[in-house]
Amino acid sequence: MADSLVLEALSALSGCSVERGASTLTPQDFVNIVALKEYYKQEGFKTLEYPSLGSLSLQDLDGEDLYSSPPALTEGPQESHRTKLKINPEDFFHPQYDYDFSNIKDGNKAFLRGGEPYIRPCGWKRFALRVTKKYDDDVWLGKRTDSWPVSYHAKNMDGSLGIILSHGGNPEDTPKFLDAAAASLVTGETRGQGVYSTPDIKMAEKYCRRFKSKVDGKTYKVVLQNRINPEKRKECQRENTWLVYVPKDCSDVEKRAMVQESIRPYGLLLRQA
Repeated sequence: MADSLVLEALSALSGCSVERGASTLTPQDFVNIVALKEYYKQEGFKTLEYPSLGSLSLQDLDGEDLYSSPPALTEGPQESHRTKLKINPEDFFHPQYDYDFSNIKDGNKAFLRGGEPYIRPCGWKRFALRVTKKYDDDVWLGKRTDSWPVSYHAKNMDGSLGIILSHGGNPEDTPKFLDAAAASLVTGETRGQGVYSTPDIKMAEKYCRRFKSKVDGKTYKVVLQNRINPEKRKECQRENTWLVYVPKDCSDVEKRAMVQESIRPYGLLLRQA
């Protein structure tokens, strides 16, 4: 049951139909796909080209249950039109590090990761992703002060959160963030370019994707738990919102590298809605 449920959760996050099968798709590939799909949608594109997968549609069933009755033509593409992704669960997940926070309440307890506060996902169940020994080292994943802080990525987190990126000058310059209402007076932009996440699981839950499972008929919420490179993130004016800034003039290869250098997944979080 768990295997089928997590495949449904991955489908909900990606907007694709994720199936068990022979595959070299890694957790980092998956977060690249999720993050870049949202980025390209922000930029007005209809498809995302990804190595070994070809062209991925950026249109999905936002706001609809993945496995409910087929939607009307005006409500989005049907399940049969979804891009199919295959993963090998044995290579993709790392059950040894699963953790059930469902009945845990931390109260005033404090935790740190990368020297920064870590708000544990109490109320959620974490399915660990197999990410150890997949990068130059595993320091980013540890508890040390030089490890990366924790962030959460929800499917519907983007620039519509009321944050805008106003940027002039060179792409490497630090962006400036303005309140969307004020910024609308001087620019037509409504979204900052890049990948949004938050250190606050409650904020991620507010914007997360829901899906109705074919396995047990229950509705679940799904969020990605990541580590974020503190040198690559930008803190937005809106509290507890981070952006990995992706300049428009980067190539597709550069965009993928930028995401991988900035945000790395290590857990798939589920809880019943």
